[in-house]
Amino acid sequence: MVPFLRILGIETSCDETAAAVVERDAEGHSNVLSDVVLSQLDEHSAYGGVVPEIAARAHVEALDELIEEALKRANVSLDDVDAIAATSGPGLIGGLLVGLMTGKAIARAAGKPLYAINHLEGHALTARLTDGLSFPYLMLLVSGGHTQLILVRGVGQYERWGTTIDDALGEAFDKTAKLLGLPYPGGPAVERMARDGNPDRFDFPRPLVGEARLDFSFSGLKTAVRQAAQDIAPLSDQDVADICASFQKAVSRTLKDRIGRGLQRFKTEFPATFPTTGEKPALVVAGGVAANLELRGTLQALCDKNGFRFVAPPLHLCTDNAVMIAWAALERMATGAAPDTFDVQPRSRWPLDSNAETLIGFGKRGAKA
Repeated sequence: MVPFLRILGIETSCDETAAAVVERDAEGHSNVLSDVVLSQLDEHSAYGGVVPEIAARAHVEALDELIEEALKRANVSLDDVDAIAATSGPGLIGGLLVGLMTGKAIARAAGKPLYAINHLEGHALTARLTDGLSFPYLMLLVSGGHTQLILVRGVGQYERWGTTIDDALGEAFDKTAKLLGLPYPGGPAVERMARDGNPDRFDFPRPLVGEARLDFSFSGLKTAVRQAAQDIAPLSDQDVADICASFQKAVSRTLKDRIGRGLQRFKTEFPATFPTTGEKPALVVAGGVAANLELRGTLQALCDKNGFRFVAPPLHLCTDNAVMIAWAALERMATGAAPDTFDVQPRSRWPLDSNAETLIGFGKRGAKA
């Protein structure tokens, strides 16, 4: 039987500095003792996106205090934790270096094992912390850096069914917002404007809709938005609202087609996954774009139609956080996985599915994740 375990988690892959203390009991139940996140939004908003050097420096300045705060809120000391977990990739290399080096130093000084965690695995396993899901299930990861449909077979067992061949969906939202003069981050700004817009005014393309492959593409959609904005410039507030609403509708319809095909494939490959318990198969959504209410509604309706359970962890656990890093390490420890050695290095690119082929558009180094 797996013993009771408690882990300190550290997350610094992009523009949030985070630390958390999480427990897992012998039956696999979780308990989040603390969850501390410091956003760098103010530092980057003036630039319309994340500046890697600024992000790394902000992590250096904040991380030690956040770790102390996480331990304080959890009412534990380093002596009370069983291991240290730190994000090792994928992400911005400067931020990863800060978090992983800090994790190494703490683990070495406290005599604790170190777990270098794949950030994407943290997202993939969060639904087991929040909803106790059984394997297998599907995960749609939609963020500023990733758009992927992943089959989660088990801890350390992932199959990439689809990925973006160009822009991530969050990136498309951010660039659309910047084009229209809306503030960063772009996703919430576009969603707010879309509420007062006409989604039928512009007939934007739905990239890859109808194709059997489960990949995504948003570059052409982004180009169509730019062309429409140029054609009717100067833009009124109503023009901006209509473009946002039409853009969001195109994204929604694209996801409906792409994910709908993914659900059908899941039903074909796992026709009797839950024959005794009657538990529905699940689609999990994670990443910052998961906060978009229209997209959530589309995915919920799609799951209802296909007999799937739609699982969206609380927003603070969908975006970057250290709880998911600690939990991923706890899940690995429960399988008997050995800790990492202290010579482990951060990786700016680290695909969950190492067997997935590199797609055209990602360059010689392969996919972003």
